[in-house]
Amino acid sequence: MPTSTGTDPQIAARQRWMGVLARAEDGALEAAWAGLADRPEYRLLRPPETGLVMVRGRAGGAGRPFNMGEMSATRCAVQLEGGEVGIAYVAGRSARHAELAAAFDALLQQPGWREELDEAVVAPLEAAQRTRREESRANAARSRVEFFAMVRERD
Repeated sequence: MPTSTGTDPQIAARQRWMGVLARAEDGALEAAWAGLADRPEYRLLRPPETGLVMVRGRAGGAGRPFNMGEMSATRCAVQLEGGEVGIAYVAGRSARHAELAAAFDALLQQPGWREELDEAVVAPLEAAQRTRREESRANAARSRVEFFAMVRERD
């Protein structure tokens, strides 16, 4: 049943973990995969492919859209033995990152794996990403310059 925002909670949960997996730092997913006691077999439905995507922006966040430029992105799709299909799109050219993100996406769709992986993989990655964002904001705030104008009195 959709929530008041119109989003199915399962879809929202999948969007969350897919975003976290796509933004994971290099090596983080490899370490998490190596740490799984019972790694399932999967087959590649769509092997990792790297290409370009157009990045669009809006002036002031609300203006007319414009093309900012292109960036590299890699996509992959895998299928577990149980039939679950996982997909991933990641920024950059890391084929292994895309493959592991797709494999984790497929695993997270299985109720038996979801809670364990959310706690052991997704939540720590999400916390690390949040910390990096906060540090970046703090660094930017330290270099912030406040401009003001003084009003001169007239004689």
